[in-house]
Order: sequence, then C-alpha cells, then structure tokens
Amino acid sequence: MAIVKPFGAVRPSAEMAAQVAALPYDVYNRKEACEAVKGNPLSFLNIDRAETQFGEDVDMYADCVYEKARELLEERMADGTFIQDEIPCFYIYQQTMNGRSQTGLVACSSIDDYVNHVVKKHENTREEKEQDRFRHVDTTNAHTGPIFLAYRARAELNRIIYRVTTGHPLYDFVSEDGVEHRVWKIAAPGLVKQIEEEFLHVPATYIADGHHRAASAVKVGLKRREENPGCTGEEPYNYFLSVLFPDEQLMIMPYNRVVADLNGMTDKEFMEKISEIFLVKEEGMIPYSPERKGKFGMYLKRKWYSLEAKEELFSSDPVDGLDVSILQNSLLGPVLGIGDPRTDKRIDFIGGIRGLKELEHRVEEDMAVAFALYPTSIQELLDVADAKRLMPPKSTWFEPKLRSGLLIHLLSEK
Repeated sequence: MAIVKPFGAVRPSAEMAAQVAALPYDVYNRKEACEAVKGNPLSFLNIDRAETQFGEDVDMYADCVYEKARELLEERMADGTFIQDEIPCFYIYQQTMNGRSQTGLVACSSIDDYVNHVVKKHENTREEKEQDRFRHVDTTNAHTGPIFLAYRARAELNRIIYRVTTGHPLYDFVSEDGVEHRVWKIAAPGLVKQIEEEFLHVPATYIADGHHRAASAVKVGLKRREENPGCTGEEPYNYFLSVLFPDEQLMIMPYNRVVADLNGMTDKEFMEKISEIFLVKEEGMIPYSPERKGKFGMYLKRKWYSLEAKEELFSSDPVDGLDVSILQNSLLGPVLGIGDPRTDKRIDFIGGIRGLKELEHRVEEDMAVAFALYPTSIQELLDVADAKRLMPPKSTWFEPKLRSGLLIHLLSEK
C-alpha cells in the first residue's frame, strides 16, 4: 500500500509565486536555460540549473555549480522570497490548460515504496542524468522538483480534494504559456490523517514523469541512511517530493519521431517497402493526426500520408502492443535501420505539445521523414508498469508540466 506523508514545505510568498515557478530543469538545454532566466533572478530555474550563473567555460557539472544552487536557495530562504510552513501539511496543486484541469496531492512518498516496487516505473534511467540530480539534491539538501505520480482514482480521495479546492488558494496565477496554477494547503490534523489512511488503500503509484528525479532522490535517501546508522526511517530524507494525480484526470500527448534519411532508399523504394507492412493512403498537404490506435501519420516530400498497421502487427503484449513499439519494430528498425533509438543519432523525438507543424518544419530543415503517433493511453502505461516491463524511450509526453519551486521539501534541518 502507498505511504504518503505531509511535510512543511519551503515555498514562495504569495506575491512571488508567479515569478519563482519554473518549468522542469530538463525541458531546457544549457543555452535555452540561460536565455530563460534573463531578466528574472527569482525564477527557480536559476537554482535548478545553476550553470546559468556561470560562463560557458564552466562545466555545467562542476562542483561550483551545485554549490551555487545551494547558495541561491539559502539566500532566497534568508531574504524572505521563500517561507517555510511550521507544521506538516499536504497541498493540492491544480493546473488548468486549454479548459482541462488536473488536480493532484502534493506529498512525500516513501523511498522504501520505490525500492519495493509500490512506486512503479515504466522507463529506464541513465546513470549520467541520475548523477546530476543526485548531486543537486544532496548539495542543496532539498527536493526542488516534484515527481509526477499517478494512481488509480478513489472516490473518497476525489471528494476530499474537491472540498479543499472550494476554499481560497495559497497561489493562483497564469504562467506565460497560458496554464493556470492554483495551490491549496491542508493543515487540519484530522484531514491530514484521513488522507494518509486513504492512501493505505491505494495498492500502487506510478511514475508518469520524473524517473531520473525519483531515482536520484531515492539514492540520496539511501546514502544518508548509510551515513546515519541510528536513523529511525522517519527522517525527511526517507521520503521524496511528489504530486499524485488520479489516473482519470491525466492526458498523455504523443511523442513523435523524425528520421534524418531513408537508409539509402529512394522515395519510391521506401514507399514500396512500407506498403508491404501498412495500408498507406495519401492525405495531401493538410497535416494528418492519427485518430485511433494502430494508425500513424507520415510526412515525406511535402505530403502527408496515413499508415494503418496490418492485423499481424498487433500484439496483446503490454509493450509490443504499444503504437511506439509497432512503429519501431516494423518500420523504424527493419526499414530505416534505427536499431537503438536511445543512441542512434539519425532519429529525433518531438513532443506532442510542439504540434504537427514542427514535424513539417524539421523535415524541411534537416530531416527526411516524420511520423505522427496516436498517444499512449494512461491505461497502457499502468499495464506496462504492472507487468514490471519498460516502455520504449520517448513513449509519453505529459502536459501541462509541473512547475518547480512552488513547494520544496528539505531533507534535513541542516
């Protein structure tokens, strides 16, 4: 059963929240991060990506970068930009994008639940990316970016959260991308206890986004246990910052693909090859978005095509049956020679938020062909995780993104 705990968040004062809140650190490259913090010294990206405080000659993974992140966080706590709630609380975080809302519980999840697979994952992590966030968490003594978790909805939890959201929020602002962010605090001991008890009936939670942040937070917690053999298991470092959403509220967008060349084939040869695998139909100049599972859009030579997978390509296996797997296993791999999409430099991935026009742009700029996918469903994600399997890379794109810096969890009272 899932263990969730309240915590006394370090958080911006109400008048500073909109300036502080920042998109996750990993949606930016270094150049983009430096550009994003210009003119906004309060943006939490200054702390999450502290290499923005140095010139390009400084390695973004240098010790001084992590020390700078710690220094900036401590400065913001000292100057009143951040305050800390004195008693353990839960928080509600609601985001509204294009008229659709998702409302989650901000809490601390157990690192033991992660180790024991109560917190389930669906992606592999890369050591170098883990190490970066490990050092950031350990040096700043804080979880600064929440892990996005999902759980199968429970009616009583829905009722509790709804009641809280009828009250006055701590924060209510619209970010530059048009997403409304609202946060409420739950401090009443009886309600806090009720939420903890309700989650004891939740058999599992699922990492929707933030696999590297989760793995890093757990490693820091385990390291601190080793450093403190007398620990009780209740110390803050035994828990990591998370936002838990009921599955019924979540929307997954497609993660589309572009490929640099046709693997030595002419356009005609390529079309003949894929026609052996898919039912191919020319759709013309208007961008084609797949309307159901098993269909794909393809952009080639300024034309859109629909590709419908033939019956023999479908599978009841939770991984092989994913559309991203069908495309990889039947076309990208055998036809275009993309053996390992994690490492092959000929393929790139475009988040669904960028739209189909971005696929056209990339093909006209530096790629040969683009593929638009039907989005993976939340049920497919849960099924893969329940089967203790892993999805292919870049299978899901969640929107809206959780903002960092609104609620911070300290690992200890250093």
